[in-house]
Amino acid sequence: MTTRHLYLARHGAADAFGELTGAGRRQAGLLGERLAGLPIDAVWHSPLPRAVASAHELARQLPGVPVAGAAELVDHVPYVPSTAETPPSWTGFFDGYDDAEAASGRRLAAALVARFAKAPDMTTTGTRSDTHDVLVTHAYPIAWLVRHALDAPPSRWLGLNSANTALTVIEYRTGLPPTIVMFNDMSHLPAELRWTGFPNGMRP
Repeated sequence: MTTRHLYLARHGAADAFGELTGAGRRQAGLLGERLAGLPIDAVWHSPLPRAVASAHELARQLPGVPVAGAAELVDHVPYVPSTAETPPSWTGFFDGYDDAEAASGRRLAAALVARFAKAPDMTTTGTRSDTHDVLVTHAYPIAWLVRHALDAPPSRWLGLNSANTALTVIEYRTGLPPTIVMFNDMSHLPAELRWTGFPNGMRP
């Protein structure tokens, strides 16, 4: 049995224009150092600049590992809940989302799961080796993959936040449910670089 090890990380801290800051670069580099001891096969990133820069920064610590974009990793709302499903704290957040935008988000979310949330396909790889992929993306796609791994209702992606360059690991094996190994782990970051990207009131 082979296992797909999926290492999910939100991009590093970014400025108001979506560009990686100095702190964000340091966060990404430290994440790269943490991943350097693992047999990483590829680093995939969202097409948005803050994720692209984060992926290339962490890949400095992974010589020879290919880095490539994946459109499915772009920041998006994967599921717009009904009024009954929406927690009070999210009331108003989805105002203005029309049916076309909601449908586009659902398609992206489905494509994300179809591409990455599965065990290695030995019929196409021709190998029985485990695979190790790093996905540098955004808080919402990470929340959606965690929700999917837990087989939770679609609306449960709400509130599953991730700090900048925090590490979430999910393992996929054929015929078995996914295993969440860790979620939002920041042990590779010094105290001053932890919890960025979280609302102040949610930080411990």
